[in-house]
Amino acid sequence: MTQAIGTRSEWEAARRSLLEREKELTRASDALAQERLALPWVPVETEYTFATEDGPKTLAELFDGRSQLIVYHFMFGPDWEEGCPSCSSLGDHIDIPRVHLEHHDVTWVAVSRAPLEKLLAYRSRMGWSFPWASSLESDFNFDFKVSSTAERPLQEYNFRALTDEQRANGPGELPGASMFVLRDGVVYHTYSAYARGLDATWGMFQWLDRAPLGRNEADGFWIRRHDQYEGAIA
Repeated sequence: MTQAIGTRSEWEAARRSLLEREKELTRASDALAQERLALPWVPVETEYTFATEDGPKTLAELFDGRSQLIVYHFMFGPDWEEGCPSCSSLGDHIDIPRVHLEHHDVTWVAVSRAPLEKLLAYRSRMGWSFPWASSLESDFNFDFKVSSTAERPLQEYNFRALTDEQRANGPGELPGASMFVLRDGVVYHTYSAYARGLDATWGMFQWLDRAPLGRNEADGFWIRRHDQYEGAIA
């Protein structure tokens, strides 16, 4: 795309016009947020158990005394040696905001199928502190449609049936986030988002969308684990 070059007055006129569109988007986003809150709550009837650094925990125990729970489905398969680079960049965004979430009655937890010792070693390498639980011994990842194995192939992702070509990609892990509420001792599933439905939670993308060249992804996948960029300090 050839970039337009203009005068200050031309820029201000175009910017004012764009501002109206941005305000429309903000109002639409506010309305969508209310629609999310209006989704029906579904009781979670399966008794999932997770391995955590504090011992085995149920889904209800992952709330850690709060009434709301955000689970980030972090892509880290049982036989992987590192977490997904994209999920890792999202992980870089959460430790400081997590303080504010916890003081607003929301617990944030990453859940992956890798064994706990791998998760904690990788967390230490990345310098994170958020809670991370392993769902290796449960059906949690399969039930929330983010994991696929040869024995349990994924048939649907992001609320759409997978095509034959997508299924041919074989076993693997996919990103997502699921929300839960604990009310009168019952855990309810309230919301899940997958794929680009996570973009708004990724502060890096919000800044890039406002940078002069945007996400600038013409050359393909560019995200690296933060200790693998050129010049990174290990």
